[in-house]
Amino acid sequence: MEATTSAAEKGQLSIHTDNIFPIIKKFLYSDHEIFLRELVSNAVDATQKLKKLAGFGEFNGELGELKVTVKLDEEAKTITISDRGIGMTADEIKKYINQIAFSGAAEFVEKYKEKEDTRGNIIGNFGLGFYSSFMVAREVEIITKSFQEGAEAVRWTCDGSTEFSIEPAQKEDRGTDIILHIAEDSEEFLMKYRLNEILEKYGKFLPVEIEFDEKIINNPNPIWTKQPSELKDEDYIAFYKELHPMSEDPLFWIHLNVDYPFNLTGVLYFPKLKNDFSIKKEKIQLYSRQVFITDEVKDVVPDFLQLLHGVIDSPDIPLNVSRSYLQSDSNVKKINGYITRKVADKLSEIFRNDREGFQKKFDDIGLFVKYGMISDEKFGEKAKEFCLVKNLAGKHFTFEEYTEKVKENQTDKGETVVWLYASDVQKQDTYIQSAQKRGYDVLIFDSVIDPHFINGIEYKIEKTSIKRVDADTLDKLIEKEIKLESVLSKDDEERAKKLFEETLGGAPKLTITVEAMPTDEMPVVITIPEFIRRMNDMAATSGQKSMFGDMPTMLNLAINANHPVTQKILNAASDGSEPSDASALIRHAYNLALLSQGMLSGSDLTAFVQQAVSRL
Repeated sequence: MEATTSAAEKGQLSIHTDNIFPIIKKFLYSDHEIFLRELVSNAVDATQKLKKLAGFGEFNGELGELKVTVKLDEEAKTITISDRGIGMTADEIKKYINQIAFSGAAEFVEKYKEKEDTRGNIIGNFGLGFYSSFMVAREVEIITKSFQEGAEAVRWTCDGSTEFSIEPAQKEDRGTDIILHIAEDSEEFLMKYRLNEILEKYGKFLPVEIEFDEKIINNPNPIWTKQPSELKDEDYIAFYKELHPMSEDPLFWIHLNVDYPFNLTGVLYFPKLKNDFSIKKEKIQLYSRQVFITDEVKDVVPDFLQLLHGVIDSPDIPLNVSRSYLQSDSNVKKINGYITRKVADKLSEIFRNDREGFQKKFDDIGLFVKYGMISDEKFGEKAKEFCLVKNLAGKHFTFEEYTEKVKENQTDKGETVVWLYASDVQKQDTYIQSAQKRGYDVLIFDSVIDPHFINGIEYKIEKTSIKRVDADTLDKLIEKEIKLESVLSKDDEERAKKLFEETLGGAPKLTITVEAMPTDEMPVVITIPEFIRRMNDMAATSGQKSMFGDMPTMLNLAINANHPVTQKILNAASDGSEPSDASALIRHAYNLALLSQGMLSGSDLTAFVQQAVSRL
C-alpha cells in the first residue's frame, strides 16, 4: 500500500538554487505559450501510459473515455488541464514533481522496455516540462489520483517559490488536474481565441483527443501514423487540405516510413511551384510523437526540399531540453540523406512508370528538380536520369536524349555539342528565327533558377556547351569548319569598322567586328558575351548586385558584311555624300540592333520612333 498523506505537509523543492523559477521563465523557454504544449503533452503521456499498462495486464479497470480536457475560467483567471490517465500517488508527486528534471517518462520506458517498444507512444523526455507552467502562473495546483487500487487523491500547491504544500484531496476518478492561476503579466492566455490558437498549433495531431470549449480540436490519427496500404489518394489529398486549406491540390506525394536505423514517419507533398521562388518555405512541419516542434527544418531537410509541403515525425531527432529547436547529431544527417534519397527514388519511379504524366507535371516541379541538382550532389547524380529540358516546340527531353537529337547539326569544330536556349522567347525572337533558319533547335530556360542551373549542369555533361541564342553571332555560337565568305574586300571591311567606331564613339563600350553572315540576317547584331550575361543573370536571381553593374561593361557589335545596308553605308561615305548620311544609316542600324535586344529605351527610343515616323 502506498504511503498516505493524512495532513498538510510542507517541504522544500529538491533543487540547487532558490532562483530556479526565474531561470526557467527567462531562459529555458523562449516562448511562454509553450507551457500549454508541455502540460497537454504530459496529460497525453499519462493517458498513453494507462493504455500500455492495460495492454500489459497491469490495469484491469475500465478505461472508459480517454481524452484530455482544457478548461478556461476567465472569471477565476484559471486554466485547467485534466486527464484520466495513470495519475500519481503522494510518493510519486514527491519523486516526480519535487525533484526537478527527474523524468517520469524516461523511467517508465526503462521499466517496460523489455515488454515492447513503448518509446513510440511516450512523448515526454524531460521532467522540466511541468515547470513551464510557472512562466504564466502565480500559483499552480495539482489534484491527482493514481490508477492503483486503494490510492488516495492528493493536492500539491506551489506559488513559484521553492516552497510547496501537499495534502489529501477529494477526487472521485483517477487522473490528474493541473490548475494554473494565471499571473497578471500573462493574462493574454485567459482569452479563448489565444488558447485555441496554441492548441491548434501544437496539439493538432496529438494521439489522444483534446477537448477545448466543448469541442475536440485535434485529429489523433493523422495519415502519417497509418500504413500506405490503408490509404487512398483521397485520404492524402484530404490531409493536405487539412494542412493547407487554401492551396491547390498537390501534384503527388511521398509517404515516409522507416524504423531502422532511426524512426521516421511522415508525408511530403509536391506543390505547384509556379516557376518562381515566391512560394513560402517553412511548409514542412516537424513533429516528435505527434507533438508539433517547429517548421524550421533546415537541418533535417535539405534546402531544396524545403520547397515541399507536409509533415515529418521522428522521436530520434534530438531536441534541446525545451523541445523548441533541433540539435545536430549523426541521426539528423542520416535522416537528411534518407529523405533526399526517397524523393529522388519517387521522382525516378514516376518518370519510368508514367513518362507522359511526368512531363505534364515537369513545368510545375522543374524548379524544384533543378534547384536540387545544383545544391545537392547526390540528388543531382540521380536527377540526371529524369531532369527534363523543353524546346520551343514544347517537347521534353532528358539530357542524353537532347544531346542525341542535336549533335549532328549542333556540334562545333571542336567536337562539342552546343545547346542553344532562349530565356525570353518574345524578346529574343529575332535571334531565335535566325537559329531556326539554320536548322538549329532552341531550348527554353526561363525560370529564375535557370541561370544557376545552366552553370551547374554544363560541368556535369561531357563535351557540351550551353549558350543563349543571342549571346553571339550564330557562326561564333556554333563554329563550323566551313564559313560563309564575305562579299567585302579586306579594305572595305576595315573602312566599315572604322566608320562605325567613329560614329558610335560615344556609345557604351563596344567590341566591333565585321563578319560574313547570310543576307537575310540583321545588318548589325549586338550581343552580350555569354560569361558576362550569365553572371548578371545569376546575380539578379540571388538578389545581389553583379560585379559588372546594372549594364554589361561590354557589348559585341557585329557588322554583317553581306547585308545590302553595309554596302549602302560604304557608298554613302565615299560617293561625295555628306558624312552625316553614312552616320545616320549607322545609327539607324545600331538602334535596330539595340531594339532587338530590348536595350533601346527612354529618349533614345523616342527619338528612334519619331525618326521612323518622319520617313513614312
